[in-house]
Amino acid sequence: MSSKTDFKLLFCLFIVAVVWGTTYLGIRIAVETIPEWYITSSRQGLAALIVLAILLYRKELAWIGWENFKLQFIPAILMIVLANGFTTIAEKTLPSGLTSILSALSPLVVFLGGTATGLQKPTFKGFIGVLIGFLGVVFIFRDGLGDILDPNYKTGVLFLSIAILSWSFGTLYTKMHTHKSNNIALNLFYQFSIAAIVQFVLALLFNPNVDFTTWSARSIGATLYLSVFGSVIAFFAYHYALKRVSAIQITVLNYFNTAIAVFLGWLLLDEVITFDFLIATVLIILGVFITNYKRQ
Repeated sequence: MSSKTDFKLLFCLFIVAVVWGTTYLGIRIAVETIPEWYITSSRQGLAALIVLAILLYRKELAWIGWENFKLQFIPAILMIVLANGFTTIAEKTLPSGLTSILSALSPLVVFLGGTATGLQKPTFKGFIGVLIGFLGVVFIFRDGLGDILDPNYKTGVLFLSIAILSWSFGTLYTKMHTHKSNNIALNLFYQFSIAAIVQFVLALLFNPNVDFTTWSARSIGATLYLSVFGSVIAFFAYHYALKRVSAIQITVLNYFNTAIAVFLGWLLLDEVITFDFLIATVLIILGVFITNYKRQ
């Protein structure tokens, strides 16, 4: 970053950290009564309509050309269809704590992938920062680490592993090509539209005889929240930030996502914040600082 503080960038990073820190709870509530692929297709479909309204208001709706369409198609499949979709499926069986631990592997995958592709310089400082942050997440949920070996969780872990890899590769791909198009809204419209169509086809294939009357208002409300905040607002902020910071710097916010999820549990569900949580928070913030710190 430059010496002049970019408050818009800081705000976007804040949005990504906070909003995506709440989506684990939103997904968990949504899957209570709604089949997974109907959640994801509804989420992205509504997001596409919201962005469409924005584009029409700005008079910016246009065909982006086949070359740019291909650039949007790949992250749509990797980051939305596979990453968001499989995370939703995984949360049908996985506890949110275990999901947070595994999802926190994403910055490490991005760091290693970015190093292998030359997008990220291989630095010992970066690796230590990622490792310390991940240890902070593990420290929060260390009592639940044994759940990884639970046979009942194997399918969920498999789906979440695919989601983590897809999100990481999608992030690297987007960072490599982000300079080729500046209209974030137009790009997101095509990404959300592609994902919604693919996921709706999957919904019809896996749940052709769905009973809409069983969908609770609580689950529908959670899906609406995921669409407006988890997709539209957070993805706008994410893509804006990704143009200005490295891929590893933005994905390391996953650690804040986990800490925020625990904080919200204390704030809204009267869960107790222990001394262990305070230690873990220090580790997380230290990891983020080490990864992002640059000597002026």
